[in-house]
Amino acid sequence: MKKVISTEKIPIKLWLDDIEEGALEQAKNLANLPFAFKWISIMPDTHQGYGMPIGGVMATKKVIVPNCVGVDIGCGMVAVKTSLTDINTDTLKKIMGEIRKVVPVGFSHHDENSSEYKQNLKIADEILDKHYEIE
Repeated sequence: MKKVISTEKIPIKLWLDDIEEGALEQAKNLANLPFAFKWISIMPDTHQGYGMPIGGVMATKKVIVPNCVGVDIGCGMVAVKTSLTDINTDTLKKIMGEIRKVVPVGFSHHDENSSEYKQNLKIADEILDKHYEIE
C-alpha cells in the first residue's frame, strides 16, 4: 500500500502513486456510502469508470451491488434470488467450479440466436437444477 486517504467516512487505501482526479472523486463517493465496509481499495491499474473506478474494490455490509463495475461490455454477472440460507464449503466449491467451466466471456457469447449461447444457457440451467431451488 502506498497511501491512505482518511478524509471520508471510511479510509481509501491506494496501491498506486498517481490517480486520475475522476477516479479519486469516485473513490471518495464510494467511501461515503452507508453500506461501504471497512475501506475502499484502489489497485495500481485504477482509472475512472462509470460510478466506480475500474480497479477499485468495495466491500459492503448487508448489501450486494452486482453492477458496481457492471457496465463493462460483456460482463457475465447476474444476481439470482435463491431459497438458500446456508451452504457448505464443499458444495459451494463444486458449484463454482461448474460455473467457471461454462460462464461465457467475450462478445460472441451474447448472441441469443447462436448455438453456443443456447448450449451455455442449457448448461447453466442444468447446474441450477442440480444444486439448488430458485424461487
